[in-house]
Amino acid sequence: MDITSMKVGDKARITGYQVTKAGYRAKLLALGLTRGAVIELIGVAPMGDPLRLKVRGFELSLRRAEAAFLDLEAVEA
Repeated sequence: MDITSMKVGDKARITGYQVTKAGYRAKLLALGLTRGAVIELIGVAPMGDPLRLKVRGFELSLRRAEAAFLDLEAVEA
């Protein structure tokens, strides 16, 4: 599953990461976007970028291109 196919209110579990620079992967991990974490898409900016996500009880915003590095599987609400 790709984050671009998610709609507001959808939830997904992080299963891995696309190939990217090691430093960027470390940034995602530092933000709490670790394997097994469940994310919820809670908003999209009017122009489609950035995305508002809820993960581990807090909200964060990521550019669509940055969020695309996450491998996800759908989770039932």
